[in-house]
Amino acid sequence: MKNMMKNNMGGWLVATVAGLSIAAVLATVSCSGKTVEPFNDAPVGVQNKGPADGINFPDGFSNVSTKCDHGNRVYIAFHGDGAYAAIAVVAGDPTCK
Repeated sequence: MKNMMKNNMGGWLVATVAGLSIAAVLATVSCSGKTVEPFNDAPVGVQNKGPADGINFPDGFSNVSTKCDHGNRVYIAFHGDGAYAAIAVVAGDPTCK
């Protein structure tokens, strides 16, 4: 009788842990709006996919890219593989027609 009780308790414990694990996964997945709409970004209008001019500097210095967008010149400088960039805009640049 004791042996049967031990076997039933082990099965009950395994079933309970499995059920709680499944419930936790379902709750985590179903509560996130990101699974329904992966980017949650604003709508995109016109995109400027034209080429940019690159300015390469020696090692240790940031490289710079520049391009015109709606009459404004935009400069972007990344340092190495950094996640962030420095941005500068020349409003109404006469070279941007």
